[in-house]
Formats: sequence, structure tokens, C-alpha cells
Amino acid sequence: MAAQLTKENLEALRKWPTPAISNAIELFNIQPRNVGFMLPEIGCRFPELGIMIGYAVTAVITADTSEGRRIPPPEWWELIQKIPEPRIAVLHDLDRPVVGSFWGEVNANIHKALGCVGTVTDGSVRDLDEVKELGFQFYSSCVTVSHAYVHLVEIGAPVKVGGLWVKSGDLLMGDKHGVIKVPLEIAKDVPKAAQMMEDWERKVINFCQSKEFSREGLKDRFMSPRPTWPPK
Repeated sequence: MAAQLTKENLEALRKWPTPAISNAIELFNIQPRNVGFMLPEIGCRFPELGIMIGYAVTAVITADTSEGRRIPPPEWWELIQKIPEPRIAVLHDLDRPVVGSFWGEVNANIHKALGCVGTVTDGSVRDLDEVKELGFQFYSSCVTVSHAYVHLVEIGAPVKVGGLWVKSGDLLMGDKHGVIKVPLEIAKDVPKAAQMMEDWERKVINFCQSKEFSREGLKDRFMSPRPTWPPK
């Protein structure tokens, strides 16, 4: 894992919504524009809780059967605390269709006490009212009634959730738009890049809202050079 960011670094990122973070990451040209974020199947259950940011800790679960491999929860808890705070539990659910939820009021309280700020899963969640009151964020593919036979079958390995490969220690951000991975090697510079993009976009937006708007004027502004990284 790359060097942990400071609290100030994390707060600087948290000031920006995920679309602005996505725009900023594009300036660095370190990955294609169609990767690095989760697909819309992973939805935010509590958008009013605002922006979530933290380091991923990964696991795999199943709820369809009690048979097969089973990882004792204390082993998972130990792994969680090896990852820097704030932490986000990222769980891949093997069941298709999803049967039962790992996440409810009890596990939300356990994981918050262990330094997690939320979870991201392609499985399900439940106990929505109680968990929202706790302030623990849920991103999931669905909501279910039961926990069925849910248990951990693997911990610490990379998982693919919402089309995005995530490994323990990756930096994730989520808000009402979805979840994005912020590459650690550029994370400290992403807020500045986001501001550069915001400054360019604001010229276009302000002109569109002004009495001076014209198609020719819009063309001049929209076709003007966009920001590049590093700044010139």
C-alpha cells in the first residue's frame, strides 16, 4: 500500500463530489476514462449522509448455504484493524441471485466500532432505519429481509464489486452518485486538479447563465483549451 494520506489530504478530497473527482483523475492520464469507478448497480442507500471516504478492506461472502469454507469473524476483525482508518468494508457476494444480507444493525455497529465508516457490497443490506441513525453508510446492489446463512468465505483478497477490482488498502470515495477509486499515487494532487476543472467549467456555466449568452460566445469558451496536468 502507498503512503497513507494525512487527515488534511482526506478532508481536501472530501470537499469534492465524486463527479468532480472523476473529472480531476482524468487530467493525470494514468488510466482509461471508462474504468476506476463502480457501475450503477451499486447504489447509495443514505445519500443524506454525504461523502464517504476510506481505505478498503475486502472479503467474500455467501448466504445461500451453510456448507463450505467459513472464516471466523474474529479473523476478519483482526484484518480490518490492519488497514488505516477510516476504513470501508468491501464485500463481494457469491450468490446470484442475492439471498441474504451480511449487513444489518449488529454488523454495522461492530464495524463502526472497528473504525469503518461504511460498506460497499454487490450483495444486500437491511435494517435501514437503524443503520441510517447510526451514521454508517451502505452501498449495495439490493435490500433483503433475511441474513439467511450468510458467512465469510475469504478475507483480504482482491474482489470485483460493481465492475471495479478493489484490493485492501485502496482509497475509495462514495456519495449519492456512486463509488470511485482514487489512485493513491495522485490522491494528494486530485483536489487541485478538481479545482482546475471547476474553474474551466465555471466560465462556461456562468456564460450560459448570463445575459450576454450567444452561440458564438459559447463556442469560444467551450472550445478553449482545457486544463492539463501538471499545471502550466
